[in-house]
Amino acid sequence: MPEAERAAATCGLDLYWDEGVTAYDFGPGHPMDPARLALTMRLVESLGLAAGPGVTVRAAPAAGDSTLRLVHTREYVDAVRRVAADPALSDRRHGLGTDDNWAFAAQHSASALIAGQSVAAAESVWRGGGHAVNFAGGLHHAMPDRASGFCVYNDAALAVARLLELGAERVAYVDLDVHHGDGVQQAFWDDPRVLTVSIHEHPATLFPETGWATESGGPGAPGSAVNLPLPAGTGDAGWLRAFHAIVPELLAAFRPQALVSQHGADTHADDPLAHLAVSLDAQRLAAESVHELAHRYADGRWVALGGGGYAVAEVVPRAWTHLVGTAAGRPVDPATETPQEWRAEVHRLTRQQAPLRMTDGADPVWRDFHDDGYDPGDRLDQAILATRRAVFPHHGLLP
Repeated sequence: MPEAERAAATCGLDLYWDEGVTAYDFGPGHPMDPARLALTMRLVESLGLAAGPGVTVRAAPAAGDSTLRLVHTREYVDAVRRVAADPALSDRRHGLGTDDNWAFAAQHSASALIAGQSVAAAESVWRGGGHAVNFAGGLHHAMPDRASGFCVYNDAALAVARLLELGAERVAYVDLDVHHGDGVQQAFWDDPRVLTVSIHEHPATLFPETGWATESGGPGAPGSAVNLPLPAGTGDAGWLRAFHAIVPELLAAFRPQALVSQHGADTHADDPLAHLAVSLDAQRLAAESVHELAHRYADGRWVALGGGGYAVAEVVPRAWTHLVGTAAGRPVDPATETPQEWRAEVHRLTRQQAPLRMTDGADPVWRDFHDDGYDPGDRLDQAILATRRAVFPHHGLLP
């Protein structure tokens, strides 16, 4: 067994969880239903992962103002507090009280709590090595001075910023959400210490309408932003082909000292807000690949975050439970039946029928870009090559 795989099989995990994160609740009818978080933790517990060997469940305090200002402006943090104090207010200049980002009383406190878990996760892996998961995090759209796309504070960017503050010289961020990781890209656009990689649905068909291959970093950091926009309808084979055509080579060249990844479950075929056709089984394989790459290129320092995902009962809890199992070195067998007590909780919270197994029944396979070559008539391969041409030469790689 390769050294990286041996290390992955014996790694420890800090799992960050506080029931208070479920107060991140825009209200009835909003797609960002906090039940998806509660149901994920209940599934993690029901399958015995939270009490497994090497797993420590931790709760961190909310991020304070000085931490939030690693990414966000003082004016913006004050605006979030002001709107939270009176949710009848709106502050559209700061993206608060909009069609996407409804105002609610816990807007500051719950957002800061989620951010605190991700920042603590970053501190944990930097100081102690190993892995940390905060599946409540991954709120990657928030900008320094405004909320965006259901995201108030950008915990993913804050985790990266905290790693830099602690002394990291190279941090890689890999975003697998169906939406472009625009807020994290913006935060580090001109910082050569950070490599941001986002694989997402094409901006012509999905919010936030950014993430073109030509977006490749500021003048002080050319090639530091990597964007691979995928055609709508891309399924398992194309999604995994795209990941493996881009991510491993870039991480090998960049040699990050820590890896932060975002695992939005909204790439799934059943997600109501997007147009990819990825299975739970492919999402699991991608998480396993990120895990292995963290050991191979980042000395095992891995912070894994959640993100989007709006199939609240059908997809999100299973996807992130697989993520937790992978990070703990105890991957969940896809054939595993979901526990009866968890199915009852799904019905109680959502009035939906729970999925019966930890799989969609898919067996994803993909053609390797390097072994099988480039098809000039294939839109996916055109997208892969456009991204490689835009950024690979900046890293000394051939496109």
